[in-house]
Order: sequence, then structure tokens, then C-alpha cells
Amino acid sequence: MHNGTTLTQFIIEEQRQIGASGDFSSLLNDIVTACKVISNAVHKGALIGIQGSAGSENVQGETQKKLDVITNEIFIKSNEWAGHLAAMGSEEMDDIYSIPRQYPKGKYLLVFDPLDGSSNIDVNISVGTIFSILRSPKGMSQEPVTARDFLQPGTRQVCAGYAVYGPSTMLVLTSGHGVNGFTLDQNIGEFILTHPKMRIPEDSTEFAINASNERFWEAPVQRYVDECLKGVEGPRKKNFNMRWIASMVAEVHRILIRGGVFMYPKDTKDPGKAGKLRLMYEANPMSFIVEQAGGASSTGRERIMEMAPADLHQRVPVILGSKNEVNRIISYHAEPPKASEAAA
Repeated sequence: MHNGTTLTQFIIEEQRQIGASGDFSSLLNDIVTACKVISNAVHKGALIGIQGSAGSENVQGETQKKLDVITNEIFIKSNEWAGHLAAMGSEEMDDIYSIPRQYPKGKYLLVFDPLDGSSNIDVNISVGTIFSILRSPKGMSQEPVTARDFLQPGTRQVCAGYAVYGPSTMLVLTSGHGVNGFTLDQNIGEFILTHPKMRIPEDSTEFAINASNERFWEAPVQRYVDECLKGVEGPRKKNFNMRWIASMVAEVHRILIRGGVFMYPKDTKDPGKAGKLRLMYEANPMSFIVEQAGGASSTGRERIMEMAPADLHQRVPVILGSKNEVNRIISYHAEPPKASEAAA
């Protein structure tokens, strides 16, 4: 028997303290239900024939896995019926998803990446779900919601969270009052509070970046990584470890547990793209979580949460994690380029 605080109990108590309505608690419960269903599907994997390519592409032109399509449908079906949402936006869909006419409309908007890191699913590496809740500018009005209504800066998020489907399933959540982590107890089907008031150490000796893109990085990022790799003999006077999982959920979760910095910076690999990660579905919710845990998040040039979104699927550079490391990288971006760099 487990005497810990369940996620449902935690949500109700937290919302009671800040005077929020029951709609928000109920919406979170629907999201949690979707994460439980996805966890079950992910952990069964090849046993039920849901690995491999779906033979389709998402709006960004990326090959969809079968589980991308399945988890997107799970999230929609779990959240469309209860009357808490005005509309949804998903990384896997071109346009917003309007709530069907037979269901009541609510005052919130939900954006999500149903299966972050899905390229890892066939090799049994941790994947996850990322979500963010916004208020609909139209409130409880029955006026149709448009994509423009979603284009709110990250500072307006009501709540953000992620589920990580690893050796255990965890859900990490913030509604602007710190960050808390919950572990799914498979025996009772409940998430239990196991990581209260999570904090990211301000200093770290770990960084995560895709080193194969080094030749495309901007000078400030090249400088930072080079200094880390030089270890105790270099200007940082300490040794660093490099990590790369290629699953943002797994990378951020490690940083929340023990610190570090995660970078998917601006580069010249594809000049037509401002960055790799999506502002609405990945960068904003993860930035909210990281900042609430005492970390920092930036493009290198501006705070991600203050960016005004221009498009539902906008991409941005992302540098987040331990505050002192992120601030160091920001300071390198702020320095004027050397003559050799400017010429290049």
C-alpha cells in the first residue's frame, strides 16, 4: 500500500490554494489519462505491432512513426469531449483541431507533442510527451478559435508538463508554482509524488549537443563546447561530460535531476530554418518547466518565453538548463564577433 500523495490529490490541493476552478483540475486529469494510455502502448511496443514507420509525414516533412499517429489520436480523444478546451494544436497536425460540435467548448487551449523522440522508439530508448495549456483569448465564447489565438508568448502558459516513458513512467508538471515530479505506480494506476519541488543546480559539468553538427554551429557555441572539451587544462579548469540522447524529454529530465545544459542551437545546416525545435510544442513548455526549477532558457540571444510566436509550427534555437552555464553561453553570443568570424 502506498501512502504518498497522488497527482489528483496534489492538483486539487494546489488549485484550491490559488483559487482556480475545477475545470483546470479536470483538464489535467484528462491529460494524465492520455499519458497513462500512451505509457501502456509505448511499453508494449513490438508486442502489439506498433513500431516502425507509418508511411506518412507530418507538417514539418518528417517521417511519422506508427506511434506518432496513434499517440496523437489518443491525446485528441482523451481531451476533446469533456468541455474544458476550445481547441488543440499538435506537432503532428497541419492546423489546429477544433472541438467537434457535439461536445461543449471550454476556455483553455492545449498544445502538445504526443511522442517526443519517436525516432528512438524502435531502439527502446526513452521517449516522452510534452504539453502546454493556454487560456483561449475568446474565453467561453462560442466564436470559432483560429490558429492566431494560439500565438501567445510562453509567459502566458497556465501549465506545462511532460511525461517520460523510461524504466519507470514519470510526469513532471508546473503551473507556475515550482516543479513537481510524479512516478506512475503500475499496481494502482496512479501517479505518486516522488520528486517534490525539483531544482536544477546552478552549476554543472555536463552538456548535451549533437556534435555531428559542429561544423555548422555559430562561433559562440563552438567556443563554449571547445572550452568544455579542454577540461581541467582549459579555461574552465574542470572536466565536462557530453551527453546526447536525441530525445528532448529525456535530456531535460536528466537536467532536472542532476543539472546540465541542453543545446539545439542555431546553425547553418539548413539556412531556411531558424532552429530545429518547435516553439509552441517543445521550447515554450520546457522553458517554463526549466525556469520554474531555477534554470534558464534562451535562444542564445533572447529569452524563449518572451518570444512572440509568428506561426503554429515555428522553430527556434534552444539552449536551456543550469543557470550559470546558460548565462555563460548567452554572454558569448553578446560579445562582438572577431574580425575572422565576421569575415566568415
